[in-house]
Amino acid sequence: MKISKADALQWFEFFASLDPEEGLMPRQEEIALAVMSQIEVAEEARVQKLRDAIPDLHVMDGRTTFVGDPDKFPKGCKSCLSGTGLSAIRKTNRCNLRCKFCYDFGEMECQPPIGEGLWEIGGGRYREEDAELLLTVSNRPTGICYVYLEPFLEIEKYYGIIRRFHEAGIGQHLYTNGTLCTEENLKALGEAGLDELRFNLGASGVADKVIDSIAMAKKYIPRVGIETPMTLEYWELFHQKKDRILATGVDFMNSAELHLNPNNIDNYYGEPLYMYRRGYISPIWSHELTLKLMAEASEEKWHCVVHDCCNRTKFARDLNMRAKEGAWFGATAYGSEFPMIPFEYFLPILRDPDFTFVEEEPLPEGYGIGDCVL
Repeated sequence: MKISKADALQWFEFFASLDPEEGLMPRQEEIALAVMSQIEVAEEARVQKLRDAIPDLHVMDGRTTFVGDPDKFPKGCKSCLSGTGLSAIRKTNRCNLRCKFCYDFGEMECQPPIGEGLWEIGGGRYREEDAELLLTVSNRPTGICYVYLEPFLEIEKYYGIIRRFHEAGIGQHLYTNGTLCTEENLKALGEAGLDELRFNLGASGVADKVIDSIAMAKKYIPRVGIETPMTLEYWELFHQKKDRILATGVDFMNSAELHLNPNNIDNYYGEPLYMYRRGYISPIWSHELTLKLMAEASEEKWHCVVHDCCNRTKFARDLNMRAKEGAWFGATAYGSEFPMIPFEYFLPILRDPDFTFVEEEPLPEGYGIGDCVL
């Protein structure tokens, strides 16, 4: 059913007026999913045009795309997409910033603690000295990462466990907003054996202090990158300081497609949204700006890799993880974080005259807005 944009808008205005507790009847759900498909297909057509315009675009195993020297493609991303997945280690349940794009927006003060002296690894709780036990009885990960929420709030606790996994020959990367970096703690991370440090440059509003910390980190850590959700604000601020950022010698930039969930979606109310494979919801400009950045990097021959960490890449990440776990063909945990389609949030894109569907056809008999659709 290739529903027209006009019919789609009428139906979504109706669906948005319903009590969410009522749900939709089968044919109504069929209409809703047809609308989501039309939006997704139209956005993918726009994205493909931008992708076709990028010189020297590299494709990694059919799972993601990037521009730049393949030798600089982050090993942590290779582990995530082709290895044993994103093996996350959690410790710090606090953050010193409040970013409107954060998955935990509005809930930062109620994140559960991991536990004194403990680390969350693979869903379990372990002490640092349990690393040897894990490596003896479990499948060795191709790489691990330290996340949740801002590790530099207690970074001195990380040196020991990083050293243990480094001595075992396992690649490691760590995420930070960069505002608490000092020469002392960056040097200590390098001495402990951290392989990659990734800065969320957008979290600080592209602060000069964080840019300086990126350059400082390059003195002590083998690979240093930027990993930031692509937002309109970040696009503008990055270009105001582009030359200074590139002068740091940063090795890679992972440009993440902005992922909206129930915590942060109201911060982007009124933006044109789409849903990828009935899973992640994002503003259409997020991926489109990333592809424009990649074209810019390729044309200007930036020394760093720019990686398109989009919804498709995250979809591929989950498929790879399930396959490595021995799951059946097509098994995936990728999906929506919303109990049902948040219809009201898709009205802006259906009202946007500049966003057009690729192909439209009249609704089948019995599916019109005036019909009794069961």
